[in-house]
Amino acid sequence: MNSSDESSKQANKVTSKRVIWATLVIALGGLLFGYDSGVISGALPSMTKDFNLDAIHSGMVVSSLVVGAAIGALSAGRISDRFGRRPVLIAASAIFVLGAIIAAFAPNVPVMIVARVILGLGVGTASNIVPVFISELAPAHIRGRLVSLNQLMIVTGIMIAYIANYALHGVSHDWRWMFGISIAPALLFGIGIITLSESPRWLVLDGQVDKARQVLQSVRESQNVEDELTEIKASIGGEQGNVGFSALGERRLRRVLIAGIGLQILGQLTGVNAVVFYAPTIFKGAGLGDSSAILATVGMGAINIVATFIGMALVDKIGRTRLLASGSFLMTIFLAGLAIDLAIGGQGTTSAIIGLICVFGYIAAVASTLNVVVFIIASELYPLSVRGTAMSLTIGVNWTMSFIVSLTFLSLFETFGGPGTFGVYALTSAALGIFALKVIPETKGKTLEEIERDYAS
Repeated sequence: MNSSDESSKQANKVTSKRVIWATLVIALGGLLFGYDSGVISGALPSMTKDFNLDAIHSGMVVSSLVVGAAIGALSAGRISDRFGRRPVLIAASAIFVLGAIIAAFAPNVPVMIVARVILGLGVGTASNIVPVFISELAPAHIRGRLVSLNQLMIVTGIMIAYIANYALHGVSHDWRWMFGISIAPALLFGIGIITLSESPRWLVLDGQVDKARQVLQSVRESQNVEDELTEIKASIGGEQGNVGFSALGERRLRRVLIAGIGLQILGQLTGVNAVVFYAPTIFKGAGLGDSSAILATVGMGAINIVATFIGMALVDKIGRTRLLASGSFLMTIFLAGLAIDLAIGGQGTTSAIIGLICVFGYIAAVASTLNVVVFIIASELYPLSVRGTAMSLTIGVNWTMSFIVSLTFLSLFETFGGPGTFGVYALTSAALGIFALKVIPETKGKTLEEIERDYAS
């Protein structure tokens, strides 16, 4: 090997480290997303005693995060198209810190609800901008794996919340500590984002071509920078990034918007959040006792993390649509099995084991497929000039559907029973698999500009 080859190989290593480091910093937003979503499960029982919460106020405390997240998701992309991805995530860090402080010192229920809405604003902002920022920074051949690191951070954040809940349980004012300890990672997130450069694609969109070139040179092979920069500029043409929602009505965007938004709607209608939020109730319905149901929920969280690693390893190899379709059909099988088990199994040990296998299998299928690609596909499909705004609409729909599914689960369960409810989710999962194969375009291995040229022009 000659010296130039060795230098090129060394440059690749440096480039790879820089991209991975930037991705890890940005993905801390996903960790905070997961923690603030999961911490309420452990905080609510003690909070209920301190504040004498009834069912209505408990529901308001829990759901207020989702309301804030929908607002954050709908507004963050539009703001990021105007001011950049980096300042919006710095603001999200400040929002996370503020929300955690208010929640930790909340004197009453109204203040706690305000705190949860503020935390939701941070969660919604992170769910929107984190995958976009990573997608615009990552090289095409590993973009799927790097964007999916956001999902790994989300499920890791949820598991950390479960562990913190367990470790702090019984400590005086334990729920205040549960909220308060998230201040530290929120501060680290903000400090980390400050050290990063702005997205090179947003810089080109803003007319800062020389600065975009410098950023690309720091995370790419130098010989590829000019080609990529030329491609980015060509994709923009004379368009500006400061656009409103009205720009999404353009005919050229119809296909990608249907694919991106349809994925969010069908993905949520498979019942994934309902299964996660009400897992103990489902396990009890399958015949497990109280303590076994709680232990099974912890096991479900561990499966979530392991399966996410599997999905990350596959997404850049077999592609987004094939991974999603295969996972959707597996979800259909496990949900149908759970519906049948609940219909005929009764409360025996065999039924409990079958129910446990079906729920664990469903969670593994969701975590390794749907949850891996749901943010990747959305962050890749939209043209640069409207990417933030389109992501606002898309992730806003995701959070709205999450709220609807979570709100209606118990009513569906009471009306149709477990068999009917999970039968409906099974049918939706099958529809998602067909939708993936027929409607969602494959983006594996393509640059963002190639995707825009092929599917949104």
